[in-house]
Amino acid sequence: MAKLALVLAVIALAIAVLAYREAVGTRSGGASLESLQKTIETVRQETADALARIERALRPGDDAGGEAKKP
Repeated sequence: MAKLALVLAVIALAIAVLAYREAVGTRSGGASLESLQKTIETVRQETADALARIERALRPGDDAGGEAKKP
């Protein structure tokens, strides 16, 4: 009975690995990985720009762009 449970567990593990690969897309990962990297870089740049605009809005008199002066 334990051998049957082991065989079923191995089969279930193999099916889970195949499903994971299919969901993640590791079979054609090169193109999707490159696309994901471009998307992440775009989002990173947009976030940096938005944070810079927020900082300028909060510190309108600080044109130097450096850190705030400590008292």
